[in-house]
Amino acid sequence: MSTPLSYRDAGVDIDAGDALVEAIKPYARRTLRPEVLAGIGGFGALCAIPKKYRQPVLVSGTDGVGTKLKLAFALERHDTVGIDLVAMSVNDVLVQGAEPLFFLDYYACGKLDTKVAAQVVKGIARGCELAGCALIGGETAEMPGMYPEGEYDLAGFCVGVVERKKIIHGRSIRPGDVLLGLASSGAHSNGYSLIRRIVERARPDAAMLDALMAPTRIYVKPVLKLLRSVPVKGLAHITGGGLTGNVPRTLPKGTRAVIRSGSWPRPALFRWLQQQGAVAEDEMHRVFNCGIGMVAVVAPADAKRAAARLRAAGETVYEIGGVEKSKGEPEAVIR
Repeated sequence: MSTPLSYRDAGVDIDAGDALVEAIKPYARRTLRPEVLAGIGGFGALCAIPKKYRQPVLVSGTDGVGTKLKLAFALERHDTVGIDLVAMSVNDVLVQGAEPLFFLDYYACGKLDTKVAAQVVKGIARGCELAGCALIGGETAEMPGMYPEGEYDLAGFCVGVVERKKIIHGRSIRPGDVLLGLASSGAHSNGYSLIRRIVERARPDAAMLDALMAPTRIYVKPVLKLLRSVPVKGLAHITGGGLTGNVPRTLPKGTRAVIRSGSWPRPALFRWLQQQGAVAEDEMHRVFNCGIGMVAVVAPADAKRAAARLRAAGETVYEIGGVEKSKGEPEAVIR
């Protein structure tokens, strides 16, 4: 007679999964908003739309951390990649003027290490606190044979809300408008396939590794505060595609962004990456944020006031260029 098998024999530890849920509940609880009706533990999480919205429009976003995780595995640093995960989605939702309401995560691994997973989810909860949204659920998937030992993957899902008449769509952007660049905290979560190749070649010191693992900056609270006091015509989250790939996404047809090279200081991290990898300047702007993580488009009359409000909220802000008339599809050029 065959030996009886259990799910644990097959490589899935249900008890470990249950223990993880209990361990992360206190972190999730700190992120809750008044609109949350039911959070972690149910089949679905319930969240009402805030009553202040008269014509609410839901805005959704999803993303991952990408191959930055490979660096996290190699360095055994799991406490900040959760912030990266939240940032990539909430910053995307923000550019349409939306307030992030809630967030869900998907954590997948071959064998669940509850200590590592708890570090990751603690970071996710911290990211939600920074964004002002609730961590109301998620999924932990233990799938033997799907991932190398000691590795995991992450995905995140965010839903936000914006008043219909306050959606930021970029249609009012005109030639002469000003581009304000908000400083990044590093490479955020983009370009890490190239970064890892450079790291293999250059062997960075501890300080540079810290810079490479710095979590993505979350711009939600300062920008939402700005939107309440200054008309913002367009916003661009500088993710994969860099400045030249993302700024045009907020521009109307017949315009282009002219970004002044040297109008902000390039952080040491990007200078090091360019030097050690012999990366061409055009490629730098196409792959990395080069020190600018978010761009706001405002009228010339509002530029100084907008920059002052952002600085008062803790952001480092530079006037990095302007909008010009052009023919054809929107584009961004670096001069």
